[in-house]
Amino acid sequence: MASTRFAIRYSTLNRTVLALLGMGAARSGVWVDGETVRVAMGWGFRAEFPRQDVHPVDPGTGTVLDSLGGVHGWDGRWIVSGAPDGLVRVDLTPEARARVMGIPVRLASLRVSVEDAPTLTSVLSPT
Repeated sequence: MASTRFAIRYSTLNRTVLALLGMGAARSGVWVDGETVRVAMGWGFRAEFPRQDVHPVDPGTGTVLDSLGGVHGWDGRWIVSGAPDGLVRVDLTPEARARVMGIPVRLASLRVSVEDAPTLTSVLSPT
């Protein structure tokens, strides 16, 4: 199966700022194929995990912190966002490993802002 790319959603301001920081649209996205999900936001965030480890998938909710854009998180819960909307929440069992600024971190739950949240939610939801 070919990989499908879901573009990260960016607000106008975040598109410019994050591109200048090397985390713009050209280096970011969610790629899904038959077996693997890969998420990247430039050099700021990288994760790859088996698609079968994805469990509840639902629309995420935005907060003030989400509108800042970039990569934020702690204790296994991370957000990769360029905008406060278009969020999808993905929970992983078992936890995966990700890299934030090159540093290994735990990844139990990920919220990511994408241009086509309904389709990503559908693609990742168990059938």
